[in-house]
Formats: sequence, C-alpha cells, structure tokens
Amino acid sequence: MAAKVKFNIKNAHYAPKTENGWGSPVALPGAVSASLEPQGELTPFYADGIKYYISGGNGGYEGDVEFALIPDAFRKAILGETEDANHVLWEDADATPVEFAFGFDVDTDDEDPIKFWFYNCTASRPKVEAETKEDTVEPKTDTITISCAPGSDGKVRAKTTEDTSASVRAAWYTAVYTYATTATV
Repeated sequence: MAAKVKFNIKNAHYAPKTENGWGSPVALPGAVSASLEPQGELTPFYADGIKYYISGGNGGYEGDVEFALIPDAFRKAILGETEDANHVLWEDADATPVEFAFGFDVDTDDEDPIKFWFYNCTASRPKVEAETKEDTVEPKTDTITISCAPGSDGKVRAKTTEDTSASVRAAWYTAVYTYATTATV
C-alpha cells in the first residue's frame, strides 16, 4: 500500500565528497527537523496573448536542518574546524567547507520510511545559543543551513518509492546511493 502521510525525521547521515565520488556515510544523530526549499524559478514565455511556454530551472535545494547537537566529527569533517593538541576545536575563518551528501529517513504510515540523499551540499556554521535553566529544562538545538546544488550530471537528490527493493533500502547508508542504469536484485 502506498504511504498517505509522512512524519518523523530520523537516521540522518552525511558523506564527504571525495575525488572519486562520496566517502562512507557517517551517522548524524539527533535530527529534529529539516526544511529544504527548492531553488529555481518558473519563467513564462508569452505568445499569442497566452502563456505559450514555461521553462523551469532547478537550482537544487536550500534550507535549515535542526539537530539536538551538531557532533564534533561533523564540525571537523565538513565545517573545517580543527582540533589542537589539547582536544579543543578551533573555527578558522579561512577554512573551506567540504561538500557532502546528506541523507535521512522520513517515517510514513506505510512500514517503509522514505529515504533521501541530497547531493553536492554545503553547510553553514550553526549559531551559538544558550540560556539559563528554569523550572523545566528545555533543550536548545543546533541549526545549520544546507545548500544542495545539482552535480555536473544534473542530479540533485534521490528518494525511495514504494517500489524500491528491500536490498536497495538495506544498503542505503552503507554507501551513498548513485544513479543506477540496471536494477539491483
């Protein structure tokens, strides 16, 4: 049966871009929310007094992803922070962020979650927030802005469907999924 609703982000992963594609996916625990907006515009062309043709541009996605706490491993591997001999992380104004693939699951009313990979992503630094504890403890979160651009092959993101095989789903985070020309059994 096809899913009718979606809820609950989980199982987030990232994989640094390498010379030969993508590094191994690394778990990114504590995903709270993701809101990635499509980038690009529809441009109408008018002729004969009507919208004669509409072209659409796909500039990828951009938006915010919220986590309970951004792990230090992500800060080092993707944001370019460095660790000194005393295990103190340093943010360097000259550091170049590393491109990465970003994947996660979204639960549905079907038994299989929808799985995503977004490609050619860059991330902003999270802001630093803290406040005093009151009668109840309300955790603060880290939010990063992610921009996902089309690759040289035009691919922007991958998403599983209800017909995606169990073997493809099972391997989703063992390696970043790449475009297949033949079906996996």
